[in-house]
Amino acid sequence: MPATRHELHYGDRVVRCFAERPPTVDAMLRAAMARNPAGTALVLGQTRIAYAELGYIVERIAGNLAANGFAAGDRLALLLGNRLEFAYLALAAARLGLIAVPLNPRQRRPETEYMLTQSGAKGLVFDPALAEHIPPADAVPALEQRVALGSAAFAALLAPAAAPARTVAEEDPFCIVYTSGTTGRPKGAVLSHLGAIHAAMQYETGMALGSGEVSLMAVPINHVTGLLANFLTMLRVAGTTVFLPEFKARQFLEVAERERVTHTVIVPAMYNLCLLQVDFARFDLRRWRIGGFGGAPMPEATIARLAAQLPQMSLVNIYGSTETTGPVTLLPPGDVTQHPHSVGKALPCADILIVDDEGREVPAGTAGEVWVGGPMIVPGYWQNEEATRTGFAGGYWRSGDIGSVDAEGYLRIFDRKKDMINRAGYKVYCIEVENVLSHHPGVVECAVVGKPDPVLGERVHAFVVPRSPPPGDADLRGFCAERLSDYKVPDSFTFLDQALPRNAAGKLQKGTLRAAIQQEMARQA
Repeated sequence: MPATRHELHYGDRVVRCFAERPPTVDAMLRAAMARNPAGTALVLGQTRIAYAELGYIVERIAGNLAANGFAAGDRLALLLGNRLEFAYLALAAARLGLIAVPLNPRQRRPETEYMLTQSGAKGLVFDPALAEHIPPADAVPALEQRVALGSAAFAALLAPAAAPARTVAEEDPFCIVYTSGTTGRPKGAVLSHLGAIHAAMQYETGMALGSGEVSLMAVPINHVTGLLANFLTMLRVAGTTVFLPEFKARQFLEVAERERVTHTVIVPAMYNLCLLQVDFARFDLRRWRIGGFGGAPMPEATIARLAAQLPQMSLVNIYGSTETTGPVTLLPPGDVTQHPHSVGKALPCADILIVDDEGREVPAGTAGEVWVGGPMIVPGYWQNEEATRTGFAGGYWRSGDIGSVDAEGYLRIFDRKKDMINRAGYKVYCIEVENVLSHHPGVVECAVVGKPDPVLGERVHAFVVPRSPPPGDADLRGFCAERLSDYKVPDSFTFLDQALPRNAAGKLQKGTLRAAIQQEMARQA
């Protein structure tokens, strides 16, 4: 176990840190290059990039970005999927002290416009296949440079160039990752170099990772799981990140076999979809040693099936969020059968408190709100003092999750953040969908809740009080699809001929709506 010590960070936070660590993401890259120059860093299809080559590419892009006028602190937005170029650009930005702004390729123009505007992005590199979802120039005047992959402008970024010497401090922002908020507007969580380094080291320590690791990244790299659990963690151990552009169970298994994968962090729904392959047993997955999961509970039946099919693989439950830059607790390898309802124990630098409504710590085994401290916790939200003030207290992130820690230190989560749907690991805040639906001319009022689903965990279900004539399902879905990421679009609707249920104070009673869904599902069973 690496040595730790208490340190002062972000002005007034005293946190436990790893005593020996690289100061920045760029320093971590350079250490990996020195440790394993000929080793494979990145794989996509038939393309393989060694660490030495990755270093050359990053240096060239950083040099050309600097020549194009990018200075430390400027924001560089990336509207890219799981592509090698994302890795190149994120690392080049880190070398220069730029702040990367990962954008979700599945989001739509209004979402992209808001994030580009709110972050004040100076540049955008995008997949030309996503051009229709990028706002026009007059909508985002601060966005000075737009570069499409495959264009002459992008080719120029790869031309020989040397990056200027830049001093980057470990508390400086590494990237801004947008997370949906209960107010309906996404918040930009500021992930620092300090937090990113500690997240990677927490994964390394908790999963006992070492040389020769091969991680299959089937989750999006623009989220903290792909970016931290896969990419930067492999960078930390000088291992290999295998990019999968999108998750398809059969392709996942084929690539895992071909690349001799040792490590994954995916959501339970993905494991279920793999097990549904009729010839699952024929794939040679003997090197798959660590199967990380999070974002949703793992069904006990799935745990049993995986244990039977892949006895050498340890399932590892992980609890964390964007605001924690990744892992807070980790269920030690081998513990999943003994503690199937726990999300694990606190990692070395994580400090977990369970508090009551007055912010007082409660005894072991007592339920309360989960507060998390440590060097991984983001310093706040970008240009959003109100959200930072309400979301953090004394350096702790107020998760909004209800849980308890038992006498052995195992954390259990009983309830999730208010009004959040977990659709195959994607977080969907109901109010964001409700805000869009409410603008449809055929909707009087609406409410969105999660509908249980055996594969995805939950689907998005909307209750709608319509105007006359009432809109159809397809009309409402199309309206939402133009304004929301595809996973946020309601999967199903219930049209009501009366007002939504409310209590005497006028508060919407979503419990009644969820009960109605359960009753309907029971009738259909």
